[in-house]
Amino acid sequence: MIGMRAPTVDINSLKIAIVHDWLVGYAGGEMVTEQILHMFPQADLFALVDFVPESNRGILVGRTPKTSFIQKLPFARTKYRTYLPFLPYATEQFDLSDYDLIISSNLAVTHGVLTSAEQLHLCYFNNTMIYAWDLYHHYLKVGGLTKGLRSLIAKAVMHYIRIWDASTAHRADKLIANSAYMGRRLMKQYGRESTVIFPPVDVERFSLHPDKEDYFIVVARLVPFKRIDIVVDAFNRMPDRKLKIVGGGPDMETLSRRAGGNIEFVGQVPLDRVNDYVRLARALIQPSVEPFGISVIEAQATGTPIIAYRGAASPEIVKEGKTGVSFNRREPEALVDAVREFEGVEADFDPRVLRAHAEEFSIQRFRERFMDFVKAEAERHFSGAVGTDETRTLPVKRRWTSPELTAEDDGRE
Repeated sequence: MIGMRAPTVDINSLKIAIVHDWLVGYAGGEMVTEQILHMFPQADLFALVDFVPESNRGILVGRTPKTSFIQKLPFARTKYRTYLPFLPYATEQFDLSDYDLIISSNLAVTHGVLTSAEQLHLCYFNNTMIYAWDLYHHYLKVGGLTKGLRSLIAKAVMHYIRIWDASTAHRADKLIANSAYMGRRLMKQYGRESTVIFPPVDVERFSLHPDKEDYFIVVARLVPFKRIDIVVDAFNRMPDRKLKIVGGGPDMETLSRRAGGNIEFVGQVPLDRVNDYVRLARALIQPSVEPFGISVIEAQATGTPIIAYRGAASPEIVKEGKTGVSFNRREPEALVDAVREFEGVEADFDPRVLRAHAEEFSIQRFRERFMDFVKAEAERHFSGAVGTDETRTLPVKRRWTSPELTAEDDGRE
């Protein structure tokens, strides 16, 4: 009737599954999953492996994840990534047939879970299998896999992964990208549109600190694709500027040998100490291509400006001249120029502006945007629901009792 409010789906009545790739630490993907778990307290959690330390299991919000067979394979705790060829198969073994709504928080393969037309599958992309696509040749070079039998095997595995990845691109009903850059990657890899919802950043954990000390900082895992070598080479050419590198990884020894006396390797430190280093730095340097870059927003929450590579998501999270400066080429010379450009305008950066920008990416903003998206998609997907009240229930799923089709089931009169 005219003037009546449209009925809505009661989200609380849905049976919900949340699927995550691997639960081993607490990075951007885990932050997203943690907040989704808070929003849907009735949801069950699935993950390929669960090795979250006992001291950090609060991020699971009281859930015990249902894991895959990868969990029980030898050395899975530290070598789960070496089981890459089995991850697609393991993902497809999750039986989600009893759930109405499936939300996958994707790092690599969980967009490929199997669902039916009755179910609604929403996939939030924290990342894709970038090592099989954008960084394919880089990983082969770094791993010494450009020649020989091992190279042929690695290339064949990656070829299979790309085929599986592309063929499963339409399994999710709707795609959510964590940045416009990720949205471009999804269109490039899968040919699909996506909705951008920025990931949650706990900006309240960081206090504004306008007073800075005389050093620049990098916070990153020391692995090849982070391109910390560019920063080291750039500061080798600026021996009068101090640099602190916070983080550990397999490249620590190589980079240490390469670095001059003005570069300090802090190593892996507790999160509160990382925050202390960041809030006192003149600027945080971000040389890598990141789908989003939560650490960049955290730095801005403390009033620390950014010097970032312009690729990836940096135009969204670094406002040129207001919250930082950027450089176009991942080369030492370009970073040296960016540092000098920053020093020329350093006094113009207002810590309050940086803080206000960071607050646009708060946990509360994420929850509001994500919940609005889920409700809208649930309403659209379950529009055939039954009932006359404002809150309607889902149609009962049909359960086959016989393999024989009736004329009605077959679409015939």
